[in-house]
Amino acid sequence: MTNLIFDYDGTIHNSMLTYAPAFRDTMKWLSHNGYISDREYADKEISHWLGFNSTDMWNQFHPELDPVIREKARVMLGEDMARRVDSGEGALYEGAEDMLSELRAKGYTLIFLSNCRFHYLERHKRVFRLDRFFHCFYCCEAYDFIPKYEIFRRIAPEHEGDYIVIGDRFHDIETAVKNGLPSIGCGYGFGSRDELADADIIVDDIRDIPSAVEKLRR
Repeated sequence: MTNLIFDYDGTIHNSMLTYAPAFRDTMKWLSHNGYISDREYADKEISHWLGFNSTDMWNQFHPELDPVIREKARVMLGEDMARRVDSGEGALYEGAEDMLSELRAKGYTLIFLSNCRFHYLERHKRVFRLDRFFHCFYCCEAYDFIPKYEIFRRIAPEHEGDYIVIGDRFHDIETAVKNGLPSIGCGYGFGSRDELADADIIVDDIRDIPSAVEKLRR
């Protein structure tokens, strides 16, 4: 039995549809209140933070801010994204549902592993009916925000068989490398080519994931 460890944002979900406008609105609030300088943010700069858990993102992005303000901004951004997802602004990548359905029908165990929080996971499970595809769900908040490669070590005993890691950021490829697992890098996501350099296979179309999985199992 092969277990497929899937990242979510940038791998299955096109997060920029909700993250970019929520990010910009949060930055406007911070600048309007004099906490940071007012400036424009390119999509590339914004997408860099996708894949980080939100606490790490804010600690690295604006470490000079008072922790209370950082936390308020973190919550504000998250609530803004949530409203946008509930209003229908979010979307899975085109082809994601067919890809996941195909892999599940072939007998793979699909495991969701994301640097997200409980409320984010539960909202997306509901809005996108992710239970249709995934057998198990894990988010970093349940493990005190430790790195993904460490979370894997905790959940691995719960599943029989081998593993393939699939994701678009260095957190995902690091999980594979540090645990001796094969991996598929998602070049259509938000990571750079350098981040995916250690992946066994890089796909530039989400529809190519099933064939990449088959290649790694030969």
